[in-house]
Amino acid sequence: MLASRNLLLALVVLLVAGLAATGYALYQEKKQPDGVQISIGKDGLQIKEK
Repeated sequence: MLASRNLLLALVVLLVAGLAATGYALYQEKKQPDGVQISIGKDGLQIKEK
């Protein structure tokens, strides 16, 4: 009984850690980078400071 409880607790901890890591990775992907943005379009070269 104690072994199954420990196994269940370990699985819950791994699930929470995986969700936290996935959330952090998605946050980093969507976060706008700091610095300068350079784009070339129909209006020519544009440089914007973030």
